[in-house]
Amino acid sequence: MTAVPLSVLDLVPVSSGSTAAAALANTLDLARAAERSGYTRYWLAEHHLNPGVAGSAPNIVIGAVAAATSTIRVGSAATLVGNVRGLQIAETFGTLAALYGPRIDLGLGRSGAPAPGTPARLPAASRDAEVVDGLLIPAPFDFRIAPRSRFALQGELLGRVPGDVDRFEGELDLIRALFAGTWSHDGAVVEAPPAAGTPVELWIHGSTGGASARAAGALGLPYGANYHTSPGTVLASVGAYREAFRPGVLDAPHVIVSADVVVGRDADEAAELALGYGQWVHSIRSGVGAIEYPTPDWAREHPLEGDAAASVADRIATRFVGDASQVADQLETLRRVTGADELLVTTITHDHEARVRSYELLAAEWARRADVPAAAATVR
Repeated sequence: MTAVPLSVLDLVPVSSGSTAAAALANTLDLARAAERSGYTRYWLAEHHLNPGVAGSAPNIVIGAVAAATSTIRVGSAATLVGNVRGLQIAETFGTLAALYGPRIDLGLGRSGAPAPGTPARLPAASRDAEVVDGLLIPAPFDFRIAPRSRFALQGELLGRVPGDVDRFEGELDLIRALFAGTWSHDGAVVEAPPAAGTPVELWIHGSTGGASARAAGALGLPYGANYHTSPGTVLASVGAYREAFRPGVLDAPHVIVSADVVVGRDADEAAELALGYGQWVHSIRSGVGAIEYPTPDWAREHPLEGDAAASVADRIATRFVGDASQVADQLETLRRVTGADELLVTTITHDHEARVRSYELLAAEWARRADVPAAAATVR
């Protein structure tokens, strides 16, 4: 097996019967366990208006995680440029790096609506599901934001306006210049302390073979591709990045690919722990907002049927569930097919101790199979 580093993606899930405060405390506990287990990175996602997700302010949680750990890299996957301005992003992550040293990662993602008159984005190419060298690539999911969904409401509350998505490349240039200390206005360099000169590792994240993948490639930046949220487009995503790649920050392409996994002490336990995922994903995709993550018993009593079940079939089929050996085999397949340089795993279960154990079992198996580097190669 070709060894690649494993990292953690945490959405800060709230279990049914629990609270956001408990979920945040669980994140700190999981981060410490991840560091002990040898994971390379601990990344936080950004989600809003979801009762079942407490990760609405990842930049604050990044600081808390960095303070609770000492060696693991900590960052965002992703900070959404459509929600905040580039100056604020650079200052925030510069502050984090000034406080916690050179182990802060800034992952950027595009979000928002295009300007009026912009040609409509073409839908993903219609095709059937296929298996590529052992990896299931389902048909692309056709995601459309309903006018009355939580997605639409969060855009309104965050002050998004049509054209926000078109700011991405400009804001990216601004952020990079502020970190480099080279941004100028009216012929004079303007610094934004403490961003200037801070050692923040910059990534771009994307789900398709679109603008994000091309921007990351053109600038020679590392790229994060999503198999866990958009498995049907992951190969197009990494392919577009590699095709667009030109030496820049990096001399060669560098990709991290995400996967949703659940590891149990045996396959039966893993299957039990995995229950509830379909209902949870459906609550997100239907636009009502992520529900508090349910118990296995509740999930059995409230099965998805018909269109609801069909709407999450791709996510359930591409979640890696089993004992440590089975899941490690599936991750190795994902690595081989995508050519990933790193893998990013996310695990959600109702029981926090089971979630921590899932990560620990996987890390132990991964290390048993090969001498996994203690940290990824530094991205210049």
